[in-house]
Amino acid sequence: MNSASPLLSVTGALVEFATAGGAIRALDGVSLEVNPGETLAVVGESGCGKTTLARAILGLQPLKEGRVELKGRVITGTYRQIAQEIGMVWQDPYASLDPKWRVGKSVLEAATLAGRKQSAKAIFSQVGLDPDLVDRYPHQLSGGQRQRVAIGRALALKPPLVICDEPTAALDLSIRAQILNLLKSIQLSIKCSFLYISHDLTTVRFLADRVAVMYLGRVVESGPTENVFENPRHPYTKALLDSAPTLDKLQTLPDAIPGELPDPRIRFKGCRFSSRCPNAQEFCLEHDPAATMEDNRVYYCHFPVS
Repeated sequence: MNSASPLLSVTGALVEFATAGGAIRALDGVSLEVNPGETLAVVGESGCGKTTLARAILGLQPLKEGRVELKGRVITGTYRQIAQEIGMVWQDPYASLDPKWRVGKSVLEAATLAGRKQSAKAIFSQVGLDPDLVDRYPHQLSGGQRQRVAIGRALALKPPLVICDEPTAALDLSIRAQILNLLKSIQLSIKCSFLYISHDLTTVRFLADRVAVMYLGRVVESGPTENVFENPRHPYTKALLDSAPTLDKLQTLPDAIPGELPDPRIRFKGCRFSSRCPNAQEFCLEHDPAATMEDNRVYYCHFPVS
């Protein structure tokens, strides 16, 4: 683990959304750090709070409690210089690019807002695109080309932190590999950190130094990627890994995680995973697990996987 001060620090982040049936806690006390030059992946099922976390870090989603700090500065909302500090690559490059703008204009959007002169053709070359494509519109490019434009826009100002929210989900397998290699190459070039949000564990294992596993608005386990993948300690982490398709499961469907997600409006007294956990005991229903430290690993479980 990097011994330097963290680049990004999220502490006790709580986000609630009001509904007719009660408040939903999309984030319920999330704490994590991203160190300089590293990639932290945030994984979990749909609805666990991954994208809400990204929006909170960008200042787009207010926190009810907790704080987000970037380089020691508390982020309380959006501000003009944020693109110089945080780049954002969204899941769907077609939706994130203005269809009425030529892609050369889109890739310079952050630089224009920051009042900095840059060359769209130079940025296109950096992300592996033909510079002659700068005058095209998004619909005239392939999905992979559009995502390269989105990556170029996010990285144009060389921000220290880049958030990638499912950046390969809309792409086919061969293009995914190209985009992942591009992200690694750019990270080495500009020495930035990535917060990589995904449910694709294969890409996480390839790209991430550390991983944080989220369930119902909380981080339930975090640690070095290989440690977590090879020896998961939280039952949810193990279930998530067991349900992921792998080469040795070809022609067979992996088992889904048993049970259904609880109602997110519930205020949990004990462990929120207890209704789906094979290790759960009566104690788990009444007591919220505290953090257990193991080397560089942290997990929240009364009866961890052995």
